[in-house]
Amino acid sequence: RLIRYSEPYAEKGINVNFIESGNGTLKIRTYERGVEDETFSCGTGSVAAALALELEGKALQGKPVEIITKGGTLYVDFKRNGDGFSDIWLTGPAIKVYEGFFETN
Repeated sequence: RLIRYSEPYAEKGINVNFIESGNGTLKIRTYERGVEDETFSCGTGSVAAALALELEGKALQGKPVEIITKGGTLYVDFKRNGDGFSDIWLTGPAIKVYEGFFETN
């Protein structure tokens, strides 16, 4: 929460990802704005972390980046085009974790 609400992000807030990398694999935990707590997984954060790993030269060439989250293992595959990326794919389990109802007046 300290990072999520810190300056200069306090007005709108940010998602905060804590990442541990090793051997082309990432472990990631996310504190998500709107939820205001840790979530099981964050697709945007996972993709960003995988691309950052590639930019640092730590991704395994020719293999998707494996990302271990509380919600399961995800994989990010992409093509590097000079300074950019294309054909970015995030794959992994899609599991229903909550169901709720609300009433309107």
